[in-house]
Amino acid sequence: EVVNEIKSNVKAVALKANVADFEEVSMMFETVKKEFGRIDILVNNAGIIIDKAFQNIGKEDWDKVIKTNLTGVYNVTRNALPLMEKNGRIINISSIVALDGNFGQTNYAASKAGIIGFTKSLAKEVGRMGITVNAVAPGLIETSIIKGIPDSRRKEIDSVIPLGRIGKPEDVAKVVGEEVAM
Repeated sequence: EVVNEIKSNVKAVALKANVADFEEVSMMFETVKKEFGRIDILVNNAGIIIDKAFQNIGKEDWDKVIKTNLTGVYNVTRNALPLMEKNGRIINISSIVALDGNFGQTNYAASKAGIIGFTKSLAKEVGRMGITVNAVAPGLIETSIIKGIPDSRRKEIDSVIPLGRIGKPEDVAKVVGEEVAM
């Protein structure tokens, strides 16, 4: 559906890969290279949560979150970077939880904090090539990740957010879009 909408203006293809799997991502970028020859903008926004108190997080749950949220950023960026030219843009989606922490989210917070460190370091490496690397760290956003929050807790959360509501994906898209336009 999105590809059809985009195709009215530019060439577009739909590709799928598990960002936690380096080989799948590599194959995806082989197709990107064949179809487009280069990458202008990369937005690393894949993310999952498996919320549990630290003492209840098993190694499998820890690894799944870290591999998707943090290793996924490495896998995608590592494969995209050779296709980027001067004025390329990399935007990594982190989270306010990376800075503030949150009960039951040690794995998620660690992965999102890692993205901030990754972003700062990579920016220093590729800035000389004319490629910018930035992170966006939104608060709570209305996605499938938060569907399980009870209404009473949602009202409590809304009351401490200056905007008075949980963010929407469009809010983040606007920020990312403004970064791309710079």
